[in-house]
Amino acid sequence: MLSQRLLQPAEQRLAALPLPCAVQLPGGRRIGPAEAGLRLIVRDMRALMHLAQGAIGRLAEDYVEGRLEIEGRLRDLMTAAPALLGSDPTAAEHAPVSRWMQQLRRGLWERTHHSRARDAAQIQSHYDISDDFYALWLDPRRVYSCAYFADDAMSLAQAQEAKLDHICRKLRLRPGERFIDIGAGWGGLLLWAAEHYGVDATGITLSRNQHAYVNQLIERKGLQGRVRMLLQDYRDVDETQPFDKVASVGMVEHVGRPNLPLYFSKIRSLLRPGGLVLNHGITAGGTDNPQLAGGMGDFIEKYIFPGGQLVHVGVMMDTLARGGLEPLDAECLRPHYARTLWCWVDALESRLDEARRVLGPQADRVLRAYRLYLAGSAMGFEQGWISLFQILGARPNGVVESRGEDTPRIRAAQSDYPFRRDYMYARPGTPAAAEPRAEELG
Repeated sequence: MLSQRLLQPAEQRLAALPLPCAVQLPGGRRIGPAEAGLRLIVRDMRALMHLAQGAIGRLAEDYVEGRLEIEGRLRDLMTAAPALLGSDPTAAEHAPVSRWMQQLRRGLWERTHHSRARDAAQIQSHYDISDDFYALWLDPRRVYSCAYFADDAMSLAQAQEAKLDHICRKLRLRPGERFIDIGAGWGGLLLWAAEHYGVDATGITLSRNQHAYVNQLIERKGLQGRVRMLLQDYRDVDETQPFDKVASVGMVEHVGRPNLPLYFSKIRSLLRPGGLVLNHGITAGGTDNPQLAGGMGDFIEKYIFPGGQLVHVGVMMDTLARGGLEPLDAECLRPHYARTLWCWVDALESRLDEARRVLGPQADRVLRAYRLYLAGSAMGFEQGWISLFQILGARPNGVVESRGEDTPRIRAAQSDYPFRRDYMYARPGTPAAAEPRAEELG
């Protein structure tokens, strides 16, 4: 009886899809076109219910837990997913009672999910699955964040190096400057900044695997004394010796919305007056939704990034400014992240057998979750449900200089930012360190 009530809405969902998709039920009954390249095999009727509801996050959970099998290309599945959902997952809830309950639940969740111990456990649950697993599908530098395809012909490895250099140029890194990378991952930016820009570099992470891996790289490259990787919470970084430049790449998503004011205030305390910060992070596509609807946010919280939270770029900019930092430049890299993720998808799909060997007993569950997460995220960036912004900011030094009435100039509190963008883009034979400072613009 239950299956009969679900069949009609499920068939309507299938009929609305932009490509043929068939569903096979536990008793052998089939709905949808016979020659469909995309096929869903229902092992548990809960999966049919989620299909009828358009709850694609719940369907993803059904797949991970073995209640649903998926046959066909992931790209085809992600082509079908937006139509299957049938609504805007970034839309805020408008019903007053539901909205109040939503805010109450969010407040309770936020207050309990971001202690130091819990943040460390959540980071380790994701990043410490297996270094060898991530190495299978990331670029050789293991950069686990949005690449920058400055040229359409770039490979993923080239685009990741372009991203690292883009960040260093935006920060105007110079030899001898004290630089910190908050959430330094497997050390891609940390080592690039040290080797190509000559900075004294500090990285922090809560991942034990990343901490050990990067310190081995530092020793192998002979960079001891000039580069260090610490196993440390950002809240505990020493403020008595300010840094000239700060980068945070793929870290802000783990901070938690209630901790954003603390986070940006901490960055200000770590910066010398005039210093620059580059915050590179995923942002919400909607202005007022605490997570993606359709069960997608719940899926990511349960299987991929426990404790992760996204906010709209407007919230990010507002909180950065309230933290005492001056927002200087914002660049949206949303399409770049979609392409990055598809590169990761293709790499992982080509090495599934190796991934199973690397992951051991947990392989099936982890691979099911990551295959859907990576492809689903690529789709989310393509659809604009989520986005990615690099925000450049400064801690102004509070001094406004004047060279006399006869010498016109931009009058502003000084920082290392020249109040123009051309310095960010490489010109042949012109290293970033040679570009003029703001006080040289007279």
